[in-house]
Amino acid sequence: MADFEVDVDPAEAGFDAARLSRIDAHFDRYVEDGRLPGWLAVVSRHGRIVHLGRGGHRDVEASLPVETDTLWRLFSMTKPVTSVAAMMLAEEGLLELDDPISRWLPEFASPRVYVKGSALAPSTEPATSPIRVWHLLTHTAGLTYGFHHGHPVDAIYRAAGFEWGTPPGLDLAACSAQWAALPLVFQPGTEWNYSIATDVLGRLVEVVSGLPLDEFFESRIFAPLGMTDTGFMASSPSRLAAMYVRNPASGRATRNDAFGRMGTTRPDCLSGGGGLVSSAADYWRFTEMLRRGGERDGVRLLAPRTVSLMASNHLPGRVDLEEFGRPLFAEMPFDGHGFGLGFSVLQDPVKARTLSSAGEFAWGGAASTAFWVDPDKDLTVGFYTQLLPSSTYRLRPQLRQLVYQALVD
Repeated sequence: MADFEVDVDPAEAGFDAARLSRIDAHFDRYVEDGRLPGWLAVVSRHGRIVHLGRGGHRDVEASLPVETDTLWRLFSMTKPVTSVAAMMLAEEGLLELDDPISRWLPEFASPRVYVKGSALAPSTEPATSPIRVWHLLTHTAGLTYGFHHGHPVDAIYRAAGFEWGTPPGLDLAACSAQWAALPLVFQPGTEWNYSIATDVLGRLVEVVSGLPLDEFFESRIFAPLGMTDTGFMASSPSRLAAMYVRNPASGRATRNDAFGRMGTTRPDCLSGGGGLVSSAADYWRFTEMLRRGGERDGVRLLAPRTVSLMASNHLPGRVDLEEFGRPLFAEMPFDGHGFGLGFSVLQDPVKARTLSSAGEFAWGGAASTAFWVDPDKDLTVGFYTQLLPSSTYRLRPQLRQLVYQALVD
């Protein structure tokens, strides 16, 4: 993409160039000792790219280096895209945040909630309130993920074939019907739990819009923003990075082709929670749209007030996730963070022990990708690699430290 290159002197954007180079040196050490296969980081301020660093390989075994146009599996960095799609429909008056989702997804008309018992013999009770659109956007619906391994309902998900993916042959509509038949972990709205809520939200987008999720994304978000390399399949398979996991014996990144097949064919289930493949350039355009309050290059997807609402803490009493949520990732503690409509939201930098600014909104993906938008400093940052899981190393807090220590204005 022609506009994806450093296009401003760091000093003009308030950065110290020598300090920015610490980003490259730091992550190159991860490559040199084999912990990461390769990486790419982009730092942008006031809409101009200040730093674009990369190192290592997108495919170690084939000796293919990371390039600026390398394609990456986004996993949960798909969630903000689906959340934007839902809020576009809300702006059109086609849904409201307080609407029960059963208005469009009748399979969720009578959810039941886990009370006690084992995964094999759970005791449940009726939900006391309906699951609403707002609950899906904030992960307070009572849904879960099979890979959590923290609750009997997680095991029920795994037994039904929902752990790191979905059962073969089931499309999004069929998966939604199966999820609706499984117990909720808690009564809707009473806790936060990271979950397949955004996948259900993707199904809601399909039904409300009348379009398959991939067609909605392409026609309403990707094409207008010029995101030519983003979709549920790699636009160019030769540019798709291979997938790696940490070898517990050697500590080195080891290829994992089971996950590596993701993004090479159109999936049965179009996962709005984790299915997209993209380039750093494309996702930068998406985050720039968010930084600019819903507009990019004359194309407006959302109103500024809508983006501001999405980037506000929606947890009851505006508490942080450590108080209201269930533990997620050890490398990503949520002290000082709330949750908005599709993103984490930083409330208290001191409590979070970070140099970032209050009001930062962010999220990441299971393969250690991450992004954040800092409205106070007019900054966007993206990081890309393909190492599962994201809790393997503290890459995200390290990147924040490295970016902000270089910001000197």
